[in-house]
Parts: sequence; structure tokens; C-alpha cells
Amino acid sequence: MRDHVHMCLSITPKFSVSNVVAYLKGKSAISIARNFKGKQRNFTGESFWARGYFVSTVGLDEETV
Repeated sequence: MRDHVHMCLSITPKFSVSNVVAYLKGKSAISIARNFKGKQRNFTGESFWARGYFVSTVGLDEETV
């Protein structure tokens, strides 16, 4: 997509990548709706982020990325 977000995260193996992404997308969408749309409740049925995501490992080249 034209408007997209890049993030470099470090998560422990205890958490799955899909759960972390879902948490980030959910909490950020609620925060954005509250701050910019003036909503305080009832976020059901609305979508802010695209459905998918891309994940890749950085490994030993974290400084390069």
C-alpha cells in the first residue's frame, strides 16, 4: 500500500508474531479513533488497518536495517 508502516520489534519467543501484530493493530486503531475521530466507544464494524501484514527476521543485520 502507498501508506504503510515499518517497525523493527524485538519480541520474546513466548509471544507469537500474529498475536503481537494483532495487539498493535488493535490498540493503535482504537487510539487513533479516539484522538482523531473523536470517538470514545463503539468501534465494532470499523476497520482502520489493512487485513494482512508482512514479517521478516532481521537476525544479525539489525544495525544495517
